[in-house]
Amino acid sequence: GYDGLVFISHGTKENGIPQEIKNLIKEAESIDNNIHEDGAVLKINLPAKRLIYSPTGALNSDIHDVRHFSEAAKKGVLRALKSGVKTPLLVLVSNEKFPKCQLVTLLGALEALYVNIQYREDRPEKSPKVKKIGVWNGQSQDLNKLIDLAKALECGRYVARDVGGADPERMCAPKVEEYVRSAFPAGCGVKLEVIKDEEALKKGYPLFCAVNRAASVIDRHKGRVIYLTYEGSSVKETLFIVGKGVTYDTGGADIKAGGIMAGMSRDKCGAAAVAGFMKVLSILKPAHLKVVGAMSMVRNSVGENAYVSDEMIMSRSGRRVRVGNTDAEGRMIMADVLCHAKELALNSVNPHLMTIATLTGHAHRTVGDGYTIGLDNGPARKVDNVQKLQKAGDEIGDMLEISVIRREDYAEHKGKVEGEDIVQCTNRSISQASRGHQAAGAFLVLASGLDEHGLDSNKPVRYTHLDIAASSGHVPENATGAPVLALANRYLL
Repeated sequence: GYDGLVFISHGTKENGIPQEIKNLIKEAESIDNNIHEDGAVLKINLPAKRLIYSPTGALNSDIHDVRHFSEAAKKGVLRALKSGVKTPLLVLVSNEKFPKCQLVTLLGALEALYVNIQYREDRPEKSPKVKKIGVWNGQSQDLNKLIDLAKALECGRYVARDVGGADPERMCAPKVEEYVRSAFPAGCGVKLEVIKDEEALKKGYPLFCAVNRAASVIDRHKGRVIYLTYEGSSVKETLFIVGKGVTYDTGGADIKAGGIMAGMSRDKCGAAAVAGFMKVLSILKPAHLKVVGAMSMVRNSVGENAYVSDEMIMSRSGRRVRVGNTDAEGRMIMADVLCHAKELALNSVNPHLMTIATLTGHAHRTVGDGYTIGLDNGPARKVDNVQKLQKAGDEIGDMLEISVIRREDYAEHKGKVEGEDIVQCTNRSISQASRGHQAAGAFLVLASGLDEHGLDSNKPVRYTHLDIAASSGHVPENATGAPVLALANRYLL
């Protein structure tokens, strides 16, 4: 029933490889010295007739990681499609260095088969790319569990890529709500609540409203806060995850000039990741977790109704915030939502707060493409939360680097004159700030009132900020769905 075998391996060094495959690649070595680097499409004496060999390349324990398996799988499936394969069979191997390499390999293959939402809608004949895909690993008892898990995780990434990767009109705030309602139908285990009434937003989310002001005069761009809640049957930990969902970032009155506005449709990938993680929860249904996901959806437009620098705005937490740069809108749209999450957390079981955002260009310059940055407050750092999340990401190929919010970052945002509690941003270019991604985390702590719930308080609350500016994927490539896999591996697997 398959017309091509896709085989991912570290030079056929693993145990359990079918002998027909091993013999064929051994024979090919005699005429191709580079086969274990570049791979090959080979004729095989099996019903599938062709073998697409996609090697991982070298795996030095000091240098390489499990991503070699997902990258090889993606490359192999794409090569299979080019050769005309319509029903591929993915052949998985185990590797002692990487216990989850089979899952990672399968996820890489599924990533290759993703078609972005607008292409699916405009050209439905282009999706799906294959008639079916099969999986073989020689262990039939565990295979169905592996496939079900991969499907659940890919469903989450699918949602995150759809929301995060679509253009500013296809996923403007009202259409994000429409998509989310479709993705989480009644009875799926996730409860949906949407705050979009302007008076309710002004009362509960004043910093959000400032950013939303310019877009609010156009119906199709009106902002909203979307809450998604999942509750297991035996809750032992409660997560509150706030995602930045800027459907398009013009920079506002401090407009992005010089060609740097292009690609800003990806500024909603934090909220997209929240939706993706909630989708995984709706499928796996863990008993031990309650999760409240919040998607702060807004367009940072520019116009006569736009908010501007020098405005003084009273936040939900009661702190007076002076606007310094309208292009620092992401922290503004999350701070009040984070404050609301903090209020709920104080009466919740074992709470942990998070924010996920494409927040700073500084994050991208710090770590480069493909890496999320994680920062803990004091209570979260005490339990090594980001270290645990980094380990979970390493295992599943969703990488994270660790940073620390320092005293200088809080000082950067403390008010400088009487009546000024917090400075939203300095007048320097945000991307050029010396501690840009760290200071943004400090702002969120201060503006939400989480500084009152540190290690020395009577009610410490754990908080982690994840900056995904470098890991979310850049236009025109597909959005990645980061950090859905790392979160799922940390809390669900």
